[in-house]
Amino acid sequence: MPAPPAVFRRTGAYVAIAAVVATVGGAFAWTAGWLTPERLTATRMTDAIEATSTTPYPGFRRAHAKGICVGGHFEGAPEGAALSRAQVFAHAGTPLVGRMSIGGGSPYGLDAQARVRSMALVLTAADGSEWRMAMNSFPFFGVASAQAFFEQTRASAPDPTTGKPDPERMAAFAAQHPEAQRFAAWAKSAPWSDSFANTAYNGIHAYRFINGDGETQLVRWSMRPQTPFVEMSAAQREAAEDNYLQDDLRTRLDAGPLRWDMVVTLATADDDASDPSTPWPDDREQVVVGTVVLTSAQDQATGACRDLNFDPTVVPAGVALSDDPILDARAAVYAQSFDRRQREVARGADVAGTPRAEGAR
Repeated sequence: MPAPPAVFRRTGAYVAIAAVVATVGGAFAWTAGWLTPERLTATRMTDAIEATSTTPYPGFRRAHAKGICVGGHFEGAPEGAALSRAQVFAHAGTPLVGRMSIGGGSPYGLDAQARVRSMALVLTAADGSEWRMAMNSFPFFGVASAQAFFEQTRASAPDPTTGKPDPERMAAFAAQHPEAQRFAAWAKSAPWSDSFANTAYNGIHAYRFINGDGETQLVRWSMRPQTPFVEMSAAQREAAEDNYLQDDLRTRLDAGPLRWDMVVTLATADDDASDPSTPWPDDREQVVVGTVVLTSAQDQATGACRDLNFDPTVVPAGVALSDDPILDARAAVYAQSFDRRQREVARGADVAGTPRAEGAR
């Protein structure tokens, strides 16, 4: 087995990977019985995700536990309607409910020190159909398969003695998965935005757009901010208040709506739609198909996003899932995590002495 590159011989790289694993833990899942002889089930995967947190927080999401609800609408564009018959592209005011969040399993995490930021949306068309999206600030996924993600999640669980991931265990995983090394390089080197508002959010997986003539096009989408990017330095991250990103978002929304262009990248026959860890080439055609407009924010404990399950396999007519096996199986752990926190709240779960209403889901 070849030795891992230098970036993986430094503890900082292990920590970076572990933090991101905890961030995306709740976002990737698979159904019971996929793998044998040791069957990988939604229950086992959710248990592994929970094990990456040193402190349990009953009633909260297993990953992205800290977030803020948002509201607004989606403005469809003719270019989107040409690619997909989904109703949202034919209308200028499809209402949406969303959630902006940071990575990790703690609802008390420090906003500015979270490597990954996320945007989740539910668009509800006039006919009642829903389009649920779960997007992250990383541009590609860290591993290529469900089994690899399960192994990565277990490898990143904190050692009981140190409270941190075991560097040797993480290095052993990285040596077996070159795609994880690419992801670690992104986590270590990509600039940090200073706001939810100027962060790009990526759907990661491929989907199929189907137009009115039945023609199909494989795409990946991103929400690209109209707010100019500003980098946040390490010193600024250390000095920022605990709720920096949420406070900043509220201040910006008080001044007016925030917008992100929905940009789809069109695949060619050479692009692999089944591997979310492999970026598509930069020269692929990109099309702006609409705009997300956020106009309000609410605390997640009482906001409209609290009880929503942002399962990205829920898509409307005109959009279909691709052959990505990770995407195809995500709904199982979404449901498992949702059921667990619902049961905890039903039992009156209080988190660190906070009122029941604060058990945001």
